[in-house]
Parts: sequence; C-alpha cells; structure tokens
Amino acid sequence: MRPVPQHLSAAAPLRRALTPLAPVSARSRWLLGLAFFVVFVALWTWFTLGGWVSPTFLASPPTMLRQAWLLLTEYGFVKDIGMTVWRVLAGFVLAAAVALPLGIAMGAYKGIEAFFEPFVSFCRYLPASAFIPLLILWAGIGEAQKILVIFIGSVFQITLMVAVTVGSARRDLVEAAYTLGAGHRGIVTRVLIPGAAPGIAETLRLVLGWAWTYVIVAELIGSSSGIGHMITDSQALLNTGQIIFGIITIGLIGLLSDLAFKALNQRLFAWSLLP
Repeated sequence: MRPVPQHLSAAAPLRRALTPLAPVSARSRWLLGLAFFVVFVALWTWFTLGGWVSPTFLASPPTMLRQAWLLLTEYGFVKDIGMTVWRVLAGFVLAAAVALPLGIAMGAYKGIEAFFEPFVSFCRYLPASAFIPLLILWAGIGEAQKILVIFIGSVFQITLMVAVTVGSARRDLVEAAYTLGAGHRGIVTRVLIPGAAPGIAETLRLVLGWAWTYVIVAELIGSSSGIGHMITDSQALLNTGQIIFGIITIGLIGLLSDLAFKALNQRLFAWSLLP
C-alpha cells in the first residue's frame, strides 16, 4: 500500500470539516471553536489598540480586563451576577411548572390542544418586553415584575414545543400498549411521557437560553441590581469596558448552564443516544 503524502495527510482534517454532513471529532470541534475565539480577540485587539476605533465606542481587551477587576473587587458585581441568576432560575422554573403539564395535556389530548393551541400560538409571538409597562403597573418595579417578564417570555414557548414533542409519539408504540391492555392514563404516563422525555429536556435547555435574553430586558428598566442594571449605569458613564464585560459574563454563564443542562440530559437519557 502506497503511503499517503504528508501534505495530503495534514489536509485531511480540513477536508473532512468542509465535507457536507461529515462528522467531526470531539477534539477537532473543541479546537475549531477555540480558534474562532482566538481570531475574534486578535481582531478586537488589533482594531482597538491600533487606533482604528475610538476607546469611547469600544474598549480594548486590556481595558476591559481592568474594568472587570474593578467590578469584581470594588463595585460588588458578584452580587449583581447572583441577582440575575436568581431571576432567571425563578422565572424559568415557574414557567416550566405551568408549561410542562399543559404542554403534555395538549400533546396527548387533541381536544385540549384544540382549545388552548390558538391562544398559546398567539401569545408565543408577543415580545416579553411589550408587557413591561403593564407589569410595572401590576407588580411595581420589584422582583415580581422581572420574574414575570421571564415567565411570559418562556411559558408559551415551552408549552407549544412540549405539545409538539408529546404529540409526535410513535403510533406503533401506542397501539402496542393498547394491545397489552393499557388504558388512556397508562398510555400517557407509560408511553407518551417516557418517550417524549428526551425531547422535553432538550426543549427546556433551549428555552433556558432564551430566558437569559429576557432577564436583561427586564433589568434595563427600574432595576437597582443585576447585570442589566450594571450595563445601563456603565452606558451612562460611557464605560464600554464594563459594558463588554457584562455582556461576556452573560454569555459565559449561559454557556456554562447550557453545558450543564446538556450533560444532565445525556446522563438521564443515555438510552436515547443509542443507535
């Protein structure tokens, strides 16, 4: 067998990455993802330190790091992070507690779906930020208003996606359960819900990411704490270093929560990953 030329062997991973639907190894995936961030930071550094962009409009990476240190050590930013995480979790858990049983009922029973689906679909297109003036009137500018913004932004999305997941159950499994003597309740609890569980978990993971966008909108108005509040204050002071660090903090926390959620789903539903 003829040996593969060295230049062709080195180019094989690149060709594989550019082949449609070709799998990429976990190591290559991490390296490619890291490479993007390296290129991004290099371009950011070049534009800012090279004088192409005014520091008033975009802080350089060293300036951002100095401002980050001040936020964490002197300005109590850790408390702001904790408040934002608390609001996201509270609103998301409340939305899931309402949406999961409703979505399962809509997916399992077509009569319930016909009753709720038009309203849920209508509300799904309403931006959560549009409710802020009403929520301020109803709940004030305290924690309830911010949690309700996240709740409204999440509950309708979860409901509809769960309903679609449960309603897409394999008919042969349902018919086999009936043949074995299962009743209507057994079909729901022993066929539909277990079969849809991995899809429901994935839905929750996706909507948790959306909840992070809603909390920042809620914190931009009438808030005295949180990452969004810090960003608003920094904007008034033209401190783009703090603004950028706040945005990066949101992205890092969201990424970590997403990875944790994904790892938990893989552990709980490892059987769904089998070929």
